[in-house]
Amino acid sequence: MSSKSERYAYRDLKICTKDCLCLFVCPTGATDNETGQIDFDKCIGCGNCAAACPSRAISMLPRVYPKQKVKDKRVISELFKLADSKIEQIKTLKYLMNKSSNDDEKRLYKALIHSNKVMVEDMMREAGFMLPQSSNTNKFLISLKGKDEEIDKVIDKLLDKLEIND
Repeated sequence: MSSKSERYAYRDLKICTKDCLCLFVCPTGATDNETGQIDFDKCIGCGNCAAACPSRAISMLPRVYPKQKVKDKRVISELFKLADSKIEQIKTLKYLMNKSSNDDEKRLYKALIHSNKVMVEDMMREAGFMLPQSSNTNKFLISLKGKDEEIDKVIDKLLDKLEIND
């Protein structure tokens, strides 16, 4: 097998059921059941772990992302208007949820808040504003620095690995 491919394995810890079949099929030992992380440097991108994962928590991602497309200014403007309206809806729903004493209403408000958050995240990602290689992501990561030494180490590692290509 070659040392590296054009892709690597990524585990979504939120949906991982800890079946750990990935440990037994990984030819390089890139998976780690102690931390739940996959060592990208060891991963050769064979996809064995993703195929074996019963919870579908492992995805294969490209090591290098394509350049972002140039965005029309009108599209960007409308995208941000839509995102702003979703954020306002979230604020209103949070207010209503806090005022409600009915558990069913609170669950509905909570679901609508989650739905709006997911929609905003999806819009931004699809529009290329939250891609790992975007300058927006780079600026966001830098803005998080300085609050915690351990987090700063992780951010520095990410910044070293993510090449900006927009």
